[in-house]
Amino acid sequence: MKILIISDVERRELWEGWDQRSAEKFSDISLVLSAGDLDPRYLEFIVTMLNVPLLYVRGNHDDMYHERPPEGCICIEDTVTEIRLAGDPGAADARVLRIAGLGGSLRYSDGRNMYTEKQMAGRVRRLTRKIRWDALRKGRRPGPDIDILLTHAPCRGYGDLDDMPHRGFACFNELLENISAGIHCYGHVHMEYGRIERETMHPTGTRLINCSGGYILER
Repeated sequence: MKILIISDVERRELWEGWDQRSAEKFSDISLVLSAGDLDPRYLEFIVTMLNVPLLYVRGNHDDMYHERPPEGCICIEDTVTEIRLAGDPGAADARVLRIAGLGGSLRYSDGRNMYTEKQMAGRVRRLTRKIRWDALRKGRRPGPDIDILLTHAPCRGYGDLDDMPHRGFACFNELLENISAGIHCYGHVHMEYGRIERETMHPTGTRLINCSGGYILER
């Protein structure tokens, strides 16, 4: 099963440059996740052409989403979402993924999707309770509490930068310490900024992936 994770930078092959080669290249994608800062029309085009579920959180530049959310896509801000996906051809059972979402960046100017550390810590506490309640209500399963944590910003100290606009949230580290997550996918820090690692590992064992531009995750 392949998951396309996008953020920050629109890829020509997934929009204006879409052609038969694009259709073939992305034909085996089962799910699309957006970590924010993308034109809503871009998401609408992708969900239409790939015809698979597209889940998203908002980036700090996505204020327009509040009035014009991308049609056909699912916002997972502050939620724990279970999505059932078909497995490989011939697989007996569908795969169920548990995905949690938190959009926005650290506040460095005015914006509806920017938060102080204290504000985001409150969102993290509420999401942590939801994750724990979800596990109790549905019964614990093998593996992590959630398969994927989808955020726009990274953790503080892991994949972020020192300047305020690109600094990560310290409370995301606490979230990963208090619940188990298989993978944390985020954007916000563009790969073009230089010396940015696409993948790294959090001390808790969570795999960290910067999805700016686009990344294909195989599960």
